[in-house]
Amino acid sequence: MTTENAEGSRLDDSFHVFDTTLRDGAQREGINLTVADKLTIARHLDDFGVGFIEGGWPGANPRDTEFFARARQEIAFKNAQLVAFGATRRAGGSAAEDPQVKALLDSGAPVITLVAKSHDRHVELALRTTLEENLEMVRDTVSYLTSQGRRVFIDCEHFFDGYKANPDYAKAVVRAAHEAGADVVVLCDTNGGMLPAQVQAVVATVIADTGARLGVHAQDDTGCAVANTLAAVDAGATHVQCTANGYGERVGNANLFPVVAALELKYGKKVLPDGALAEMTRISHAIAEVVNLTPSTHQPYVGVSAFAHKAGLHASAIKVDPDLYQHIDPELVGNTMRMLVSDMAGRASIELKGKELGVDLGGDRALVARVVERVKERELKGYTYEAADASFELLLREEAEGRARRYFRTESWRAIVEDRPDGTHANEATVKLWAKGERIVATAEGNGPVNALDRAMRVALERIYPQLAKFELVDYKVRILEGRHGTESTTRVLVTTSDGNGEWSTVGVGENVIAASWQALEDAFTYGLLRAGVDPAE
Repeated sequence: MTTENAEGSRLDDSFHVFDTTLRDGAQREGINLTVADKLTIARHLDDFGVGFIEGGWPGANPRDTEFFARARQEIAFKNAQLVAFGATRRAGGSAAEDPQVKALLDSGAPVITLVAKSHDRHVELALRTTLEENLEMVRDTVSYLTSQGRRVFIDCEHFFDGYKANPDYAKAVVRAAHEAGADVVVLCDTNGGMLPAQVQAVVATVIADTGARLGVHAQDDTGCAVANTLAAVDAGATHVQCTANGYGERVGNANLFPVVAALELKYGKKVLPDGALAEMTRISHAIAEVVNLTPSTHQPYVGVSAFAHKAGLHASAIKVDPDLYQHIDPELVGNTMRMLVSDMAGRASIELKGKELGVDLGGDRALVARVVERVKERELKGYTYEAADASFELLLREEAEGRARRYFRTESWRAIVEDRPDGTHANEATVKLWAKGERIVATAEGNGPVNALDRAMRVALERIYPQLAKFELVDYKVRILEGRHGTESTTRVLVTTSDGNGEWSTVGVGENVIAASWQALEDAFTYGLLRAGVDPAE
């Protein structure tokens, strides 16, 4: 069987990837999507190639109603079909006359997902109706919507808990939906308390006993949502409901990206268009930007640390064959292998990192040994290069070229913080620098002493290096390292800078936060000029 999207292209219907980021994912604490946000995410998901995008509950709130109206006009879906979410009709009524059911039809969505109670206790306490009336609500709503030309999926809410309490009734709900014409009946682990072996056993039994096509919707409260989803697939489910980056209520839902990667790369199922899997990391990060949440660095497949290697032993093996310490080629999912440089680094780590940064070490074992020792020596003092590739590249080039890259030389700097009687504060910095044989003295005010130093450096150097006008400090982190002298503890600062086309991170360590910040800023400006292709001044 195949289905047609809005443009008439054919999609294999044998296995469904169903995304509910715009509905269930939006229930995560801290996520508040505008209609524009939802439209943007829908475009990203369609580009990724999911088969179904659940857009929300039209009629339940004005935002979702507007989303469906605008999506029909503004998005020409290439791969996905838009899905409207709603509930079965009210007890004692008729689906044909139910205003909520009418709103689902008015949405124009070709597919409708209905939530239905499948736990007997929920039927009696939440719906306040009889078990038989609940079955009739399912039959009536499904048959009416299918008669109106809509494809219908049923979400059996609290199914697994309901199955434990009353398996016969839970299966009766599945049969009622299936016999009334629902294409897929989705078993929902609404409370997220199931484990993979339990899910696999229940799904296999329900398929055998009902003959229905089953899907799975897993919450992540036990940390097993992805595993539970794949366990359901092992048992015969052919429809998986997920959210981008695992967003969702409480601790979240089954994460779309590891589920899809597992289906494509581990199960050998073709669930995405050609070439779409390689866009996965980009899509994950793009959606994170829209919802205004920092991408998880350690997320499987798409996190920046997913293929990062730190230990020297790992690096030695990877130098021979990357597959020895990686379960897939990271390029398959649009990610990259990264070598982390630390006091655990060996020669292989440095050689691979140099290759990654485009610095040819020429097989010079003595040079590599010097870099290894220098890294270990500096990390003993508090430096870290794992998140400061730019500072490490400057160190590496200094050793390889036999001299430091210098665009300017610091004579001195000073930062003043003035606390005034009226409660206001003033921050001023003065820098004395040498660049291209010229001594420059500059003063600037800022929002804090570090910002004042940054501005003073720009005042001093932008005339000579106009490229600095594009540089912007985009992140700033401070860590107080273990100290032995109370407030005189060593401080480490990580600075991330952007030129509008990319970002780089630098590190500084000092006896106080200002001194550490100055070092990080010096490296940031130096690396930025190197990146811009500017020749060193001296």
